[in-house]
Amino acid sequence: MSINLHGRSVLSLDDLSAEEIRFLLKLAADLKAAKQAGHEIPRLVRKNIALIFEKDSTRTRTGFEVAAYDQGAHVTYFGPSGSHIGHKESMKDTARVLGRMYDAIEYRGFAQHQAEMLAAHAGVPVYNGLTDEAHPTQILADFMTMREFKHKHLSDMTVAFVGEGRDNVAQSLALGAAKVGMDMRIASPKELWPDQEFCNHVKGLAERSGGRFRLDQDAKSCVQDADFIYTDVWMSMGEDKSGWPERIRLLTPYRVTKEVMAASGNPHVKFMHCLPAFHDTDTEVGAYIAREFGIDCLEVTDEVFESGASIVFDQAENRMHTIKALLVATIGN
Repeated sequence: MSINLHGRSVLSLDDLSAEEIRFLLKLAADLKAAKQAGHEIPRLVRKNIALIFEKDSTRTRTGFEVAAYDQGAHVTYFGPSGSHIGHKESMKDTARVLGRMYDAIEYRGFAQHQAEMLAAHAGVPVYNGLTDEAHPTQILADFMTMREFKHKHLSDMTVAFVGEGRDNVAQSLALGAAKVGMDMRIASPKELWPDQEFCNHVKGLAERSGGRFRLDQDAKSCVQDADFIYTDVWMSMGEDKSGWPERIRLLTPYRVTKEVMAASGNPHVKFMHCLPAFHDTDTEVGAYIAREFGIDCLEVTDEVFESGASIVFDQAENRMHTIKALLVATIGN
């Protein structure tokens, strides 16, 4: 099957078919190998990319910047206070301005509809670098990493997400897993399960691909036979601290510990996290949580995070390689 993504926006993994996801993963692997061997061919020369960040970032920003520079493109970074977006100028008007000047736009912010507004009016590809609903570039990197550590098809892999079921990474992972036929589970307190409409959509995709999807309240049952155990932060960026005590109460039973890892029954199980992670008290947030709640970690223990099972920094690197594949496929010469 011939795959052509030129000119396409990616706002959610719903924008990509299973074949297109696999195409991007193969392209990312080829580009990674070329970079490592020192014979990468730049395909984005004279291209200009706008990077809009309403939320601060480490991996998404560096992933887009390094990917673009490697391929010969230039980027312009718009930080949380670096433009008129939403203050003096609507997203619709911003899209029509940037679309006249740039070949593509990355958007990292809060509302999914803002990314959709950009894509509807810019006239150039728009990439979702993260919204409250979706994080598609993260999942592409995750799938690439899974392939590197498990030498089997994605459709033969099992991944268990342990934490908040409504989390944007959990939902994007479930969506991607259903597209490519994986066995996907989410362990979460029922109060934090994704809504029924989303679950029905994912189950429908899984039925067509031969995959499986299930929700579970029991973390240890959920991770049984898993190839990968995945988690994410319990509190989103910018979330009001007044809600933290209840969130911590609900999610403490879903912390990834060595006991949870062992419950997989798989001695080769790998731990995944999109980062940043609150696994110790070495950050301002970690120190605050220790003072206020008397705990030294949130979603994962330091023991698991620093263990040989942890592949979180491979995921972080692969953000750049899969973003590069997305850029080359959509705006490459």
